[in-house]
Amino acid sequence: MIQKISRVPLREAFRHEAQDFTRWLEENIDVVNDVLDISLSNAEREQSAGDFSVDIVAEDESGARVIIENQLEKSNHDHLGKLITYLVAMEAKTAIWIVSDPRPEHVSAITWLNESSTAKFYLLKLEAIKIGESAPAPLLTLIVGPSESTLAVGKAKQEFAERYEARRGFWSRLLEIAREHTRLHATITPGKYHWLSTGAGKAGLAYNYAVRERETAVELYIDKGKNCDAENKSIFDTLYARREEIERVFGEPLEWQRLDNKRACRIRRSYSLGGWKEPEKWDAACAATVEGMIHLEKALRPHIRALTIEAA
Repeated sequence: MIQKISRVPLREAFRHEAQDFTRWLEENIDVVNDVLDISLSNAEREQSAGDFSVDIVAEDESGARVIIENQLEKSNHDHLGKLITYLVAMEAKTAIWIVSDPRPEHVSAITWLNESSTAKFYLLKLEAIKIGESAPAPLLTLIVGPSESTLAVGKAKQEFAERYEARRGFWSRLLEIAREHTRLHATITPGKYHWLSTGAGKAGLAYNYAVRERETAVELYIDKGKNCDAENKSIFDTLYARREEIERVFGEPLEWQRLDNKRACRIRRSYSLGGWKEPEKWDAACAATVEGMIHLEKALRPHIRALTIEAA
């Protein structure tokens, strides 16, 4: 006769977390293998991790350490902290957290960890069930773990982090060179984004450095903010009317970008001598870009001073 599955209070199956469940799991580690489709072996309880003790340390098919932290209650911050601490202390690559009631914020935290680190994190829910009048048995359910999508997100985050760090290095070098020749960006600190900006002496106008993978640029950026589209275009047009004189002082043609479908405008000069992705070219690229900024400011200074601009 077919019986019904019913759930029973977890503490009826395992009265004590360490003495009952952890001991049982050590002897039946294959139940984790079935849920996660991995192969764990050589499970050992209460392994030392500095001043702490890991519930279970096992090995995966490659021989790498896997830590398991058990919690027969609602997930909490304390155990999440232990999970990460044990992972680092044991130099493991995989962490498994077994709880009876996973909080939504901890589900999100495990997802974030899978996206943001090279380690693998699994969150499992533990229940006790029985069939008919049978003895209780544990039921493990995967709540969240690494996946192709989280690995892809993690890779993208790593690439962005590397990009930010490279751009910060580029800006550090450019500002070192710039401070030897001009005070324009003297108070600016290196950032992680693709631009550095400082005021041009009038509200809504800024002198920007920009960098891409393999090129740089200097520009006057015109943007007085929301609902100022017409004023931005008027400022641009006033400067454009003096284009010949401005380019003569600058020493070469500039890119006059009115950007009719956008709010802002810019006057720019680009350089293809190297960008943030080419550290071996940084010195030459930075020197040329700084020189370009000096010339741009000199060429535009009297014309910007002559502008009549309402306060933003």
